[in-house]
Amino acid sequence: MHLLSYGKDDKDEKVGGSMSNQTVTRADIADALHQEVGLSHNECSKLLDDVLKEITCALVEEEGVKLSSFGSFTIRHKDERMGRNPKTGEEAVVSARRAVVFKPSHKLKRQVDEREK
Repeated sequence: MHLLSYGKDDKDEKVGGSMSNQTVTRADIADALHQEVGLSHNECSKLLDDVLKEITCALVEEEGVKLSSFGSFTIRHKDERMGRNPKTGEEAVVSARRAVVFKPSHKLKRQVDEREK
């Protein structure tokens, strides 16, 4: 599994290894960090948790998060609107809310597109 190969210039190396139709978990990322950096599994897990906590806190405070060569996370405010229950067809009010939006970078889009070819 080559989880940490993202962003490396080697075009032949596949991002995500041979993980077709699988989900990468926190444990997978922590394990890849352990193998790449050499910290203990616990330290890598804590490091990953701390990074995700920082991202979460920034979004809760409605700050944008930009990760170079990966993408950006922002908060979008959605107004209250009328919706419809798909089972019954009955109209229902969908309350106002905040939603997290992810916009991938051009580099990430290009790498994903090249993977398809």
